Amino acid sequence: MLHTARCIIVDNLENHPVSDLKKTVKSLTMGRKNDRVKKLLNRKLTTKVEEEKYNELIAILSKNPNEKMSGLVRKILYNRPVTIYTRDLTLDNTMEELAKLRAEIRSIGVNINQITRLFNTYPEERRKQFYAKIAFAEYLKIEPKIDQLFSIISTLSKRWLSA
Repeated sequence: MLHTARCIIVDNLENHPVSDLKKTVKSLTMGRKNDRVKKLLNRKLTTKVEEEKYNELIAILSKNPNEKMSGLVRKILYNRPVTIYTRDLTLDNTMEELAKLRAEIRSIGVNINQITRLFNTYPEERRKQFYAKIAFAEYLKIEPKIDQLFSIISTLSKRWLSA
């Protein structure tokens, strides 16, 4: 099925001369217009620097794996911000512990959801009591994990806010 607005546009375009057709189609397109004029980097620049400056540039490059020397020098020349990534190796163990806690809490939550589905499936009171006891036991497993999570978060927040 054709959209009525598209049909009207086609009818209007048939009456235009061929030279104006491209301009009209260009003005009627609904794509995003590129307002920025893209500057071509078509001039090659070669330079020499002292060993000390070269080592500084290499040190900056080592902290940003996605950058190349030409891009780094270009950012410096145009006074653009240079991104430097740092990694706190002391947080590696904490991140592993948080990942384990997340996985454990997620699996307990999945178990509770499965038990709840069984609870709601059976109308008998005795089965509902059985599944409620199992769900409560699973729920009790979460409490120490949550306490451990709060402990890690409070330690992290103290380190973060003290810096």
